[in-house]
Amino acid sequence: MSGASDFDFLHRNWNVQHRKLSTRLEGADDWIEFGGTSSTRPIMSGHGNIEDNVINDPGGAYRAAALRAFDGASGLWRIWWLDLRSPSTLGVPVVGRFNGGKGEFIADDTWIGRPIKVRFVWLKDTGIGPRWEQSFSPDDGQTWELNWSMQFS
Repeated sequence: MSGASDFDFLHRNWNVQHRKLSTRLEGADDWIEFGGTSSTRPIMSGHGNIEDNVINDPGGAYRAAALRAFDGASGLWRIWWLDLRSPSTLGVPVVGRFNGGKGEFIADDTWIGRPIKVRFVWLKDTGIGPRWEQSFSPDDGQTWELNWSMQFS
């Protein structure tokens, strides 16, 4: 069962290896890899957390934050993304929960003006540390294209 302690595994400082698909939803295979750092700490008496990221993207380094909040009544987490490349826009929250060591979070969103579903997957332990993955679906969740992963160590 999902609970307020689901993200406790992430509460610390991390080195992050990013792998990102440059062209999305076009069948491309143009992956780039780069480093970064991340620091996560609890907020709201443990019912949420804030993740502060330095993303050393070759196209231009930037800072970004994830804000997570747990709803005890529904057992669901909401995750928002805030990015200094567009600091006046808080992303649509992905919503979901953990089942054991895997969390899945989904939202309806748009990509370059086209409606999509976004999925975040959190794996608490991959043997070398936690892993985050982002995928897009242009067909209402029938198929998913992985377009970004972050390996934490």
